[in-house]
Amino acid sequence: MKSNNFKNRLTALALCFTLLLGAAPITRAYAVNDESDTSSSQSDSDSSDTSSTDSGSKDSKDTKDMTADNDKDVIAAASEAPAVTATAALLISPDSDMVLYEKNADKKRYPASTTKIMTALLTLENVEDLNETVTAEQGDFTKVTADSSNADIKVGETVRVIDLLYALMLPSANEAAYMLARHVGGTSEHFVDMMNTRAEELGCTGTHFCNPCGLHEEDHYTTARDLYLIARETMKNDTFTNIIDTVQYRMPKTNMHEERIIFTTNQLIFSSFNPWSYPYNKGIKTGHTSQAGNCFVGYAEYGDAKLYSVVLGSATSSKEYPTVAASFTDTKSLYQWGFTHFKTKTVAKKGDTLAHVKVDLSTQTDQLVLTAKTDLMALLPADVETDSLEATPNLPEAVDAPIKAGDVIGSMTYSCNGTSYGTVELVALSDVEMSRVLYYSDKLSHFFQSTVFKIVLIAAAIFIVLYILFNITFGGIRRRRRRKAMRKRYDNDDYPRRHRR
Repeated sequence: MKSNNFKNRLTALALCFTLLLGAAPITRAYAVNDESDTSSSQSDSDSSDTSSTDSGSKDSKDTKDMTADNDKDVIAAASEAPAVTATAALLISPDSDMVLYEKNADKKRYPASTTKIMTALLTLENVEDLNETVTAEQGDFTKVTADSSNADIKVGETVRVIDLLYALMLPSANEAAYMLARHVGGTSEHFVDMMNTRAEELGCTGTHFCNPCGLHEEDHYTTARDLYLIARETMKNDTFTNIIDTVQYRMPKTNMHEERIIFTTNQLIFSSFNPWSYPYNKGIKTGHTSQAGNCFVGYAEYGDAKLYSVVLGSATSSKEYPTVAASFTDTKSLYQWGFTHFKTKTVAKKGDTLAHVKVDLSTQTDQLVLTAKTDLMALLPADVETDSLEATPNLPEAVDAPIKAGDVIGSMTYSCNGTSYGTVELVALSDVEMSRVLYYSDKLSHFFQSTVFKIVLIAAAIFIVLYILFNITFGGIRRRRRRKAMRKRYDNDDYPRRHRR
């Protein structure tokens, strides 16, 4: 009996020891201070997130009747929009570019380390082999303060580009940003020019970069909407999407370091045990400086729905969790509201007949059936049904044969109460052959109606009128001269005699 009790106690102790090890945090490989990417504590918590099983559930701490319905700076596509501490925010559906929520989205703000999304984009676009190595130089640390976020890379240390990208996006290493900038642009100054050029190409209208990492400079700014455009483009790269959804990464041994583990600063994914975490978040980038406040650019998926979020200038700590930057709770509340009040619905299916258009130059048919080229999925308010949407066609009055099945003829836009929820291209259902008789008849008809023909006709009419006037004017003069000449000859004395002979 004693033996059994001893075994049970030993088993219980072993289980407790295992649980303690699993909950204990691992020391991080980066410094976090005033210029770092998070002002929150990174400690784990045993409490669970009540929203982790349902994106629409409302955490009692996250939604204390705080709405932005009376905030004049907030434009929301549904009621009960959350109030956020951020001075600028954006929640948008990438499938239709529909804005669900915005607050000062086009006002200039300091981006802090969300700048590094552009640094990553240019690196991935310009470096073919991510196993290339870069050796850290003293110049890579000139503008990096000792207390700013870093990956403890040393001068003379040789690191692969892929590892620098992880260091850039997880612990937000500023020295990694300068190393990548020098490797891609030759100099960090030229790389900054590349950043600004690329921002313009992406349609950014309120962005100007001065450095590749986001440390504060007065002329280094962006907008929430511009950061969305940059993030959306960068998310097209699979390597990037893998990096930003990573909690911890083992950087391989280098010439100056043993293998080390670096951790993400993204508290929404850092630990699922934390009540402020959000399981549907897939990244993207944190940021913090004293001037910028707390910033976060995020991406989340729930079922078929996808949302991008941007918050800039959030408070140092959230009301619900004082040890956590409000940028994370702001983002989580936006996601929960968005996925609760909006649902992904099928507005049109590929092959659905949506419209007809008149056909010219064909004896085969005078009407062409138009169908949806692709499925159209749209994020709609939960209380809006697809059959209540207003369908507005964008079509020509008629199309000329010949037409091939699948030819894009126009489009159909779906909206409700002035809000557009998506557009689908319309294509021809079948081939339509051209009638040559109608074709040449149409050409002749068009020629007679053309400006060229009218000009020729007018010129000919003018010529005829001038010719007639010329003949009337100068012809009469010639006739009078001839009559006068004949009179003179008749009056000549020799003329009658010659003719009498």
